[in-house]
Parts: sequence; structure tokens; C-alpha cells
Amino acid sequence: MMWVYQCLDIISTLLEVFCLYVISLCLCKEPRFSPAVSKFIPPAVMMVLTAALTWFTALGAFKMPIIFLFAVAILKICYKDSILQSITAAEIWFVVVAYLTEAISPIIATWLYGNNQTVLVDGQLFARWEIYAIGIAAHLIEISVVYLLIKNFKYKIQIKDSVILTLISLIAFVITFLSVFNFLNFGKALDLILYIGSIILSAAFMIIFTYAKNAIYLREQDQQNKIQLAQLQQQFAYYQNKQKDEEKIRSIYHDMKNHLLVLESSQGTDAVRNMAKQLRTQIAGYEDYIHTGSSFLDVIIKDKAEKMREKQIDFSVSIDFDGVDFIQPLDVSTLFGNGIDNAMEASEKLPKEQRVVLVKAGKVQSFVSVLIENNCIDEGLKAFLCTTKTDDFLHGFGISNMEKAAEKYGGTCTVKQENGTFTLKILIPIP
Repeated sequence: MMWVYQCLDIISTLLEVFCLYVISLCLCKEPRFSPAVSKFIPPAVMMVLTAALTWFTALGAFKMPIIFLFAVAILKICYKDSILQSITAAEIWFVVVAYLTEAISPIIATWLYGNNQTVLVDGQLFARWEIYAIGIAAHLIEISVVYLLIKNFKYKIQIKDSVILTLISLIAFVITFLSVFNFLNFGKALDLILYIGSIILSAAFMIIFTYAKNAIYLREQDQQNKIQLAQLQQQFAYYQNKQKDEEKIRSIYHDMKNHLLVLESSQGTDAVRNMAKQLRTQIAGYEDYIHTGSSFLDVIIKDKAEKMREKQIDFSVSIDFDGVDFIQPLDVSTLFGNGIDNAMEASEKLPKEQRVVLVKAGKVQSFVSVLIENNCIDEGLKAFLCTTKTDDFLHGFGISNMEKAAEKYGGTCTVKQENGTFTLKILIPIP
């Protein structure tokens, strides 16, 4: 019968090190060696260590701090992440494989078997095999739950986040250590209060850890929101300055046009008249100014049109924003600026004869409709949305910023790609 207990112990130990593998995979992101080596060294080392301490020493409960310290050390050796990350990973591992299991299993065993929990096998006293099975089942459930909690963990643990987790973990460690010590080293009856306390503290640890994770996430989101706002304000300020410059230039242009017309019709020489005519032709571009019904949007479209000409992109615009004054200029900048920039970037990847960008906007029944369409490389919508720019962190805000701007007015922003054409459509209800 000894082999049965040895097999059960091996299965239990394998589950414990598998749990360490899962936790380190979720929390430790910077392998020091190759990813495969860094992933498998910690569970392999802990497997050997746990088996050696269990079968070849009589340390009893004293093996717990040794295993914990080794887990922290091996994680730090295999990963470049901070020591706080390694400590937190080891703490979560201990919560799952030691604190919770060592607390839950005896309570269930006491409920099922009372004082008849041990058997004599080859002259040695062991817990019943059913109790081992309960522990294995508890391991499986706990591993599944903790994986769901931390599978998307992407943040670095800070000192203030770690302190309270470590304090709770230490208290749970002391209680579990005393319980195991009481059972293994003294052979006294189980102390139910200690085990219940261990369960409560272990649950508190996981709750606090989840809270800390959410707090970190909120900090990250707040930082991203600040970057987004700064980016939008910078873009808005740029168009505001362009609007002022354009107004000055157009005012000067109208004066110059009148002066040049006078010179052309004057009694001067043919050379003077030809020069005046040539100058008027050169500045005639301002007569082709696109009028959208919104002076601020006029500036944005003119700015984009100039860039389109530089990049040899056919830019077709049909916008009637006359009377659409409920959308704030900052949001107009967000909707049109980002949308046209994305279309321009996609067009640059194409041969010159395929570079076409179409912008249509105006009132359609009780909605304001904005349509931006362009040809693109047919590599899937997901690939298109992932920019090739170096600063992809900021560029990734483009679509989400447009969605937020549309949602602000109860509208929607949708994207579609098919047959080599990418379409961005924004619908905003008119108040």
C-alpha cells in the first residue's frame, strides 16, 4: 500500500509545482533566460526540493519557510521582474497550495471521518488516502480560481501594494505553520479555530490582491486618459492656431487680389500686367478653399488636403456641416483629424494609382453622418488597426478616441473592411 501513498504524494506535489508554473506565467513577464527555460526551471526545482524535504527529512512544518524562500529566490533568478513581483507570486502560490489546502482538507476530513483520519501503512502513520484525494481536488479548484483572477495581470507591483499583502500573508503563514506544527511535530488533535482563521486570512489575501490589481489598473487607466487628453488638446490647439493663421492669410489674400486686379487693368507696361496676373494665379489656391459650413472644420480639411497633395493621395471631400453647432470643436478635431490621419496612413502603403480617400459628412434625417473611406492593403481588419508607427501606444488611441467622442453625443463609431476598402462610419443623433 505504500506505493499508493507515494503516488498520491507525487500527484499532489506535481499539482503544487504546476500551480507555481501558472502563477509565475501570469505575474512574471521578463524572463532572464529563454522563455522556455525561465518557465520550467522554477517548477522543476521546487518539485525536487519539495520531494526531498518530504521524504528524506523530518522537518515537518519547518519545511514551509524553506520552500517559500526557495520559491522567491528561484523566481528572482529566472525572471528580471522586481523582487516584489517574485514575493507576490510566491505568496499567491503559498495561499493556494499551503494556506487554503492545509485549512480546507482537515476541516472536511474531520467532518467526514472524525477521529478516524489516519491509517498505519508499513509501520508508518499516514492520513487516509481519501484525505489526500480531497487535497488534490482542492488544489485543482484553487488553481482554476487563481488563474481566472490573475490571467490578465499586466502591471508591476508597487511597494505600497505589496506591504499589506505581505502582512496578511505573514499572519496566514503563522497560523498555518502553527496548525501544521501542532499536527506533525506534536501529534496533537487538530485545532479547528486555527484552520478557520487560516481560511479567512487566505481569502482576505486574495480579495486584497484583487483589489490591489484593480487599483493598479485604475492608475494605469488614469495615466492613459491623461495622455489621451493631452494629445487631443495638443491637436485642438494646433487647429486653433491654424485657423487664426488662415484667417489672416485669407484677409491678406483678398486685399492682394484687389490690388493685383487694379495693376492688371492699369495703364502700366505689359510686363507689369503679366507679373500681376502671374501672382494672382499663384495665390488663387485660396479661392479653392473647401467650405464645410464650419470655419473650424474648414481649417482641418484644408490642412489635410495639403498633406494629401504632398503624399500624392486623391482626396475627395463633400461636407455640409452648416448648422451642426452642437458638436464641440475639440470633438470635431477628434472625429475628423484622427479618421483622416488613419486613412492617409493606410493610403501611403499603396501604389500611387490606388491612393484614394473619400470624406462625406452632413445631416441625414435626424442624424449627423460622417463617412471616411479609403483603399487599403487587404490584410484583415485587425492588422489594419494595428499601426506600423513607432509610437503605437499613442496611435492606438485614435479609434478609441473617435468612439468616445461619438458616444459623448449618444452616437456610434463603426469600422468595416471588405474587398480592399476600409470604411469608418460615425452616426450622431441631432439633439
